[in-house]
Amino acid sequence: MPPLHRWGSTMALQRSLRATVLAGLLTSMSAFAADKPAAGSEFVAYAQPVIAFTHATVVDGTGGKAKKDQTLLIDKGRIVALDKGGRVKIPDGDTIIDAKGKTLLPGFVMVHEHMFYPAGGVEYNEMSYSFPRLYLAGGTTTMRTAGSMMPYADLNVRDAIARGDAIGPDMDVTGPYLNGPGLPIPAVHSLSGVDDAERTVNYWADEGVTSYKAYMQITRAELQRVIDVAHKRNAKVTAHLCSVTYREAVDMGIDNLEHGFFVATDFVKDKQPDACPRGTDVAQSFATLDPTSPEVKALIKLMIDHHVALTSTLTVFETFVTGRPKAPQGALDLMLPEVRTQYEDSWNKVQTTKGRFTPEIYANLSRLEKQYADAGGLLLAGTDPTGYGGVVPGFSSKREVELLVEAGFSFEQAVKIATYNGAKYLGRDKEVGTLAVGKRADIAVVEGDPLKNAGALEHMPLVFKNGVGYDTQKIFSAMHGTVGLH
Repeated sequence: MPPLHRWGSTMALQRSLRATVLAGLLTSMSAFAADKPAAGSEFVAYAQPVIAFTHATVVDGTGGKAKKDQTLLIDKGRIVALDKGGRVKIPDGDTIIDAKGKTLLPGFVMVHEHMFYPAGGVEYNEMSYSFPRLYLAGGTTTMRTAGSMMPYADLNVRDAIARGDAIGPDMDVTGPYLNGPGLPIPAVHSLSGVDDAERTVNYWADEGVTSYKAYMQITRAELQRVIDVAHKRNAKVTAHLCSVTYREAVDMGIDNLEHGFFVATDFVKDKQPDACPRGTDVAQSFATLDPTSPEVKALIKLMIDHHVALTSTLTVFETFVTGRPKAPQGALDLMLPEVRTQYEDSWNKVQTTKGRFTPEIYANLSRLEKQYADAGGLLLAGTDPTGYGGVVPGFSSKREVELLVEAGFSFEQAVKIATYNGAKYLGRDKEVGTLAVGKRADIAVVEGDPLKNAGALEHMPLVFKNGVGYDTQKIFSAMHGTVGLH
């Protein structure tokens, strides 16, 4: 009978595996995994070529019902078998993880992520060191950056991960923000017109970015030129809009819209062309918005008819709502002390004053995302670690899934949004996004049953990428005090 490792006894398991893992790190894994164990080997818990999970609950990312008592077999970084226990033959001598009481999910594919973090005021520090590791520790194995402050840093990190010189998710890198004048952030270039927009898109396409993001003060003419040029370069365009309405962007041929409906200015009375309305006007439009109105239904239909994806980022908007919970202790521990103080002061202010969104507006807009998905729209997931802080990789992806469940999705539906839908949008669904035979072994292991309580996602001790299993607690411990610094 093959050796059976009871996962509940983690210390004994780690001792029994340490010699095998470390002895084979440099040789056995380089043959099949993009993540060479030499990079991040101190975080590796499993590196054997063949690993079997037995007695697992599997949420496969398709949106279908979870399956109980499953056996999942990994061989050389691929899923080679997945079926009811007893139907999968496990080769003698291979590593077996008894996953009874555990839930397996596909690695998250999150599409509104950043490699920077707010450092106070209008400054944002690049997190090239901590964020790739933290995203991976939180279950994200593939991601798109949705706007960059330092595009070369993002490109170099992407390439280092692909070579196996660093650990982290596979990355789809978006170029710098495409925005007109009006954003007081020194790191952001202001477009001077359509020719500048075209030049910027072509420059960064030549440098290797694969997506673009328009921002709040872009003009309609600039956005149209961005979309036209990007599509000629086989790249997609998303946007956080304000000066341009959703309807206008859809008519131009945009691929994706960010932040659900939280930033739509379509419902502002007397909206002026190419101008951002006042914040109070946008808030008022949401306060009086009827989600069942013909106007809302028509916009959703237009988006779906034009195959425009919508990205949910409930995590960042939650931080502006009175009564919502503070970032978890684990996330606070990751912050540089000064950054933590800044975040906690801002969070306390939101609790004692009227936040940007009332609880009622937040609830209505989050339900609109479900309305869009129920109508057939492609809803994606992201977390957007910006705002005043508190949205921290390693914790934010799990929180986004929890908030989707709160918005009315079943747990299986929420997982599909955070896995398969993102993979489909990025054109990576043949490789990642679901747990299926032939696909890459990107697997998040959850202790407990998130089907009963989505909060069980917070207990994710192992994340596999390309068949390599990482001890998430080791990554978190090594990253204490780094967020906001590097």
